[in-house]
Amino acid sequence: MPDTVWDLLVTGGLVLSLDKNLGTIENGAVAVAGDRIVAVGPAENFSRSGAARVLDARGGIIMPGLVNTHTHAAMTLFRGLADDLPLMTWLGDHIFPAEAKLTDETVYWGSLLACAEMIRSGTTCFCDMYLFEDAVARAAADAGIRAVVGEVLFDFPSPNYGALENGFAYTQSLISKWAGHPLITIAVEPHSPYLCAPDLFKKAAALAKRHHIPLVTHLSETRNEVDQIKEKYGKTPVQHLAELGVLSDSLVAAHCVVLTDEDMDLLKSFDVKVSHNPESNMKLASGISPVPALLERGVCLGLGTDGCASNNDLDLFSEMDTAAKLHKVNTLDPTAADAPTVLGMATGAGARVLGMKDTIGSLCPGKMADLIVVDTKKPHLTPMYVPESHLVYAARGDDVSTTVIGGRVVMEEGRLCTIDLDRVIEKITAIARDISEGR
Repeated sequence: MPDTVWDLLVTGGLVLSLDKNLGTIENGAVAVAGDRIVAVGPAENFSRSGAARVLDARGGIIMPGLVNTHTHAAMTLFRGLADDLPLMTWLGDHIFPAEAKLTDETVYWGSLLACAEMIRSGTTCFCDMYLFEDAVARAAADAGIRAVVGEVLFDFPSPNYGALENGFAYTQSLISKWAGHPLITIAVEPHSPYLCAPDLFKKAAALAKRHHIPLVTHLSETRNEVDQIKEKYGKTPVQHLAELGVLSDSLVAAHCVVLTDEDMDLLKSFDVKVSHNPESNMKLASGISPVPALLERGVCLGLGTDGCASNNDLDLFSEMDTAAKLHKVNTLDPTAADAPTVLGMATGAGARVLGMKDTIGSLCPGKMADLIVVDTKKPHLTPMYVPESHLVYAARGDDVSTTVIGGRVVMEEGRLCTIDLDRVIEKITAIARDISEGR
């Protein structure tokens, strides 16, 4: 290599680039200048003296950071609050009443806790839908994690902005405030067809299109939702949004559990992106998304954890394991949702879901330096024949030792560098006490 000075060199591990040209490098290194990757190759080609800072992977796996395509970060505040309930009961009787008491400050601290959990378990980018989303954006920016955030819009008054027209004004203010930020992207986020009137969806889609940003919604999550929309509009939720002109390649549709063949064909024809949330769908007994059929059609799928109140964690390694096994047992086909495909859903395909395929999701020169190191010197990761299989079926979030986002080391050897975790836990404990006493 030429005598280039790098800001950061991550070396001494198996580089799983997930780039079709670079492949896997047994003893590799990744060089970073500023916030971008500038070189990837064998470790012997890189002089440690050419880097301002060197991170030794110590034989672990150097790989792209994981992409969580759907969550509600501040719902860490409600982890375990109302378990073992159907979706509509869970929402109407427990979550919505608790959310009515949220504030900008409580959402900030709940989101910061979520950022800590995600960074520690290898997630370097997440897509969030919730209330007081400026607080979520601030928490993500403070933590140094990449995020796509948007204020949830629905027909009834919000605890944050009140009447719906204020919700669109709030979204517009987010777009203006965070424009050009290196980590934060704003999205327009109508909640779902069952909580949003047709005009709301049309206006939201137009706003997203005007600013060239993602449009995010929940779609076809339960049989009850589908029946409700069919009774009201005479169509499935997917067909309903198609008629409204909402389906597009910038739409991120979370869940997509109850789908007809026509629904799946529509999703493919409009290049709609789907966020698969298997653990939340299982816990709420919503059903099983037809992921193999979607993949066969070529629909782009990413993985999401959903919020901590319905999962109850933000560990994408756990989500990968669940996704791969769920679709095997559901189809009685052990080849369904194989390890490389599911790993791709949590990395490159996840990046494409969020409109970031050219900037994150693989390790190659020119992309953002979002990467993690997985410590493989663990009993449950020994021996290692196929890295992709290990990452999906054996690795856990706490196997991640180091996390780098945009060239910044946000966790090193298990120590968070950007978040005072003790302070966050102290704040959350006090907030949880208030929530519990107010029930």
